[in-house]
Amino acid sequence: MTTTLWTPVQVGALELPNRMVMAPMTRNRAGAGNVPTELAVEYYRQRASAGLIIGEGTQVSPQGVGYPGTPGIHTPEQIAGWRQVTDAVHAAGGRMFLQLWHCGRVSHSFFHGGELPVAPSPIAINAKTLQFRGDGGVPFEVPRPLERHEIPQVIDQFRLGAIAAQQAGFDGVEIHGAFGYLPDQFLQDGSNQRTDDYGGSIANRARFLLEIAETVIGVWGADRVGVKLSPSNTYNDMRDSNPVATFGYAIEQLNAMKLAYLHIMGASEADLRHGGNAIPLAVFRPKVTVSLIANQDYDREKAMAAVASGDADLVSFGRLFLANPDLPARFQHHAPLNLPNPATFYGGGAEGYTDYPFWQPELATASS
Repeated sequence: MTTTLWTPVQVGALELPNRMVMAPMTRNRAGAGNVPTELAVEYYRQRASAGLIIGEGTQVSPQGVGYPGTPGIHTPEQIAGWRQVTDAVHAAGGRMFLQLWHCGRVSHSFFHGGELPVAPSPIAINAKTLQFRGDGGVPFEVPRPLERHEIPQVIDQFRLGAIAAQQAGFDGVEIHGAFGYLPDQFLQDGSNQRTDDYGGSIANRARFLLEIAETVIGVWGADRVGVKLSPSNTYNDMRDSNPVATFGYAIEQLNAMKLAYLHIMGASEADLRHGGNAIPLAVFRPKVTVSLIANQDYDREKAMAAVASGDADLVSFGRLFLANPDLPARFQHHAPLNLPNPATFYGGGAEGYTDYPFWQPELATASS
């Protein structure tokens, strides 16, 4: 029998009704104190037909902030705000993980009372930040390298975030190890030039990510923890001298922990055409022994082919879920899709957030 996007699947402790995952997406709409708003409650509730929702990147501490209007999971108010979200998603029949996030050097002293952002090494991103201010932005600062004794403290921020996510009613958590954020900064040698036991060899550079995974598993159990990786990513000025070996090692070690899943961002077709660090997801597929969630510009046909062939167990969708709250029904019935509006991706209110129409309007209220 052919596996389709609507074939149920066991992912860790969860039985999912379909293989369509809502990818975590930063929307910059958190309220005062980095608290999720009532709009966030409605936004996620509308998308509860996903097999699994992975909530947007959510900082585990004030130190982890890198953008305006992004939610946290380290204060009672934030926990209470997220609890409203998870209650609404569960009432609508959905399941939801939270992505635990620390931006590291992808930040600015603007967010930290004048203190420099932290990183494994004092290597600045070759780009601009603070562009939301409308003045063209400023160059990223040279981050402050974490002292050896500080690293366990940062790892503990993820433990506390994992505990807070339990209190907020999530079904599990995903560790954001992708897109050049702090765990990824430790993993890749373009951003990690440490000479202690968190730098140098691949095993040393992977240590930070693996220790975060271990401490979060200690809170949740391995079957409710996922990790996101992006081996081909160059966003946030990321690079590695041997990404196949680096990410291959990380994947093997994470497999051994028997996680719920690995969420891997593949290389885009454009990346593959232009070379560089672009690595087809197929290179890593044989190494993954837990459930694999694949992500990278999938449409209906590509996603169907991926799960039918076993190239992926599940597929995550970002912009398609953003613009189509009822994406599983639309895919199943070959219905037309709403087009996403990039002008409303980041910041703002309901426009481009909770006002995308349902294909069948009755679905908008059926799970309310």
